[in-house]
Amino acid sequence: MRPFLIQLLLGGCLFAQNPKVGIIEIFGARKVPQELIRKALGALEGDSLPPSKTQAESRIEDLDGIVRASLEAVCCDQGKAILYVGIEERGAPHFDFHTPPGGELKVPDEVEKEWTEFITSISVAVRRGNAEEDLLQGHSLMSDPDVRRSQQRFIELAAKHFDLLREILRKAADEQQRAIAAFVLGYSSRKKQVADDLQYAMQDSDSTVRNNAMRALNAILVFGQKNPDAGIRVSPTWFVEMLNSVHFTDRNKASISLVSITEKRDQSTLSYLRERALGSLTEMAGWRSLGHALPAFILLGRIAGLPEEQIQELWKQGNREELLKKVKESGRRK
Repeated sequence: MRPFLIQLLLGGCLFAQNPKVGIIEIFGARKVPQELIRKALGALEGDSLPPSKTQAESRIEDLDGIVRASLEAVCCDQGKAILYVGIEERGAPHFDFHTPPGGELKVPDEVEKEWTEFITSISVAVRRGNAEEDLLQGHSLMSDPDVRRSQQRFIELAAKHFDLLREILRKAADEQQRAIAAFVLGYSSRKKQVADDLQYAMQDSDSTVRNNAMRALNAILVFGQKNPDAGIRVSPTWFVEMLNSVHFTDRNKASISLVSITEKRDQSTLSYLRERALGSLTEMAGWRSLGHALPAFILLGRIAGLPEEQIQELWKQGNREELLKKVKESGRRK
């Protein structure tokens, strides 16, 4: 599964080039017919992306029974964009965000400078195909030497500006400043303390802040599982609730983190997943982009109590219907 940041960068390039749409996936629509949503969207597979994201969302929200819509284009289906259309229907589960803060806070110049260099170098690394990353230290370290240099510098900056970055994450009015703070804080050595800050940021009103927070938390989860003596505990609650978000990036990143969280198959977490997000996981597991569908597929297999080997075999066979059948059977047994 591609790291989210790489997807985001590629998605930004796609928007700039106004590419063709390879796949359109509509999720969250349980009552409103998809034909009506596609008509309001004003784009078909094979067309260019809608010229105005805001206007397309507004047309969809004008449909009876829909309170919110979100369009996100990500990379890639045979060089074409994948357009995710999130729908929140009236009365459907709703994921709440914090009220945007109003503080006049800004990251130090040296942090912003390193962030800018990092974004530039990771764009180059993606184009070169040199984007592998290691999360075992509790933060991302990528194979590209230029990207890795910035990441190692983030370790120093997170230590130097720890208290200020935490304050920015919770209080800065500028969402870009909060997004940088969320990302850089993930490189702090105080993983246990930072995990609490990042869980708070998962409910930020800005999608980039939320996803930077989840990306950092996912690396901390990997570290915590490899180092149980560190005492790192990350609640699954907001990850599960985020599976009902109208935003694709929320669902995608939450599902990836939940694969790590449920690795040891804690039954209370799996039961909560079944109770709160079974419908969302079912539609996500059916997405045509295999990399985006895989986390939900794994989670459904674990909810059904299937061994990991059986989940992998069903995935290799492309047998999604059989998996859903077993999830239903396990629900009847419960």
